Amino acid sequence: MNKRIDLSRRTFLKTTGILAGTAALSGLLPMRSFAAAEKELVILAWAGHAEPDIVADFERKYGVKVRAKYYTGGDNMLGLLSQSPPGTFDLILSDAEYVQQLNAAEYIEQLDPADYPFDDFYPEFQHFPGHWQGDKLYSVLIRFGFLGIAYNTQLVPEAKVRSYDVFWDESLKGKVGHFDWHLPNLGQISLLNGNARPYDIDAAHWQTVQQKMMSMRPQIGGFFDYGGTFSSLKNGQIHAMCGIGDWITGVLQRAGAPVKTVLPKEGGLQWTESYCIARKAHSPDLAKKFIQYITSPEGQVKSAKMAAYPALIPSKKGWELLNQTDPAEARRQGMLLGQRNVMDDIRDGRIKYRELPIQQSLDEWNDFWSQYKGA
Repeated sequence: MNKRIDLSRRTFLKTTGILAGTAALSGLLPMRSFAAAEKELVILAWAGHAEPDIVADFERKYGVKVRAKYYTGGDNMLGLLSQSPPGTFDLILSDAEYVQQLNAAEYIEQLDPADYPFDDFYPEFQHFPGHWQGDKLYSVLIRFGFLGIAYNTQLVPEAKVRSYDVFWDESLKGKVGHFDWHLPNLGQISLLNGNARPYDIDAAHWQTVQQKMMSMRPQIGGFFDYGGTFSSLKNGQIHAMCGIGDWITGVLQRAGAPVKTVLPKEGGLQWTESYCIARKAHSPDLAKKFIQYITSPEGQVKSAKMAAYPALIPSKKGWELLNQTDPAEARRQGMLLGQRNVMDDIRDGRIKYRELPIQQSLDEWNDFWSQYKGA
């Protein structure tokens, strides 16, 4: 799959300007103790991936400490890497659509496929687009999820959420929210416009996506970061949210909030997270061991049930263990064995991969998103 690789200085300068927005969540970059390099693993990741529910067993097994710098959104990740000296990180958790950019910028190492349990994965995830260049592997998929319509089940009737058109419903004026990242939001509107490949659209279709999005602007009650998305849905400030999925609403459901994510008739998007070993990592062997740990059946169950945000998992053996140990969560997420499950949504064509724009540059999509927010 050929994608336009956008690694311009302008892009990096723009993305580094966004970093202040993640400072409260992420804290400072970890100060590396070089003398203790083999006793620590430093990860660049979305929030939650270095918390005790995920890493405690790994830390005990290997007698190491896992530390992390957290980011929100692939653009922020690229900005952080552009500012960080080589060797700052051992592992990079990347959204799938950014792996090619990491590779082109020489931020990541080539991996040996034999080191990882791809035979345990569903076929759809064994040779995932963008993670390979021919037979050369650069990233290992660990989890994924679907983006659809997130809504408050007490405030929005289920009959209204069968289409993305609900975002224009007059009763929701000022009550629709955006997760503040252009790719998921624009991708959903592209699906609504009938684009079979929502990120591979020509200039005319890109123009209609922008027009359709702009027509939604009067409905919008806010643009939210990771924490703001949780709170605005939980407290009822926002009744329906564009650009997210069960990775948010699943956490709120655990806490008893009346929220849910559904896939409308136009279909949904798939977000996909994977691990790359950083170029010039100080602990590359430990990084490899961590990927093996998180792709084991036990690690996959931890990932599926991650406290920060739940996810679907690519490992069939992980599914089997989840069904044995927590059948309620397997049912809630649709990872059921021997009956219809989330793999059927993928195989039926209802799910499209979230990608980088193919016929436009990333700058063009970023620029429009800024214009839209300021409108």
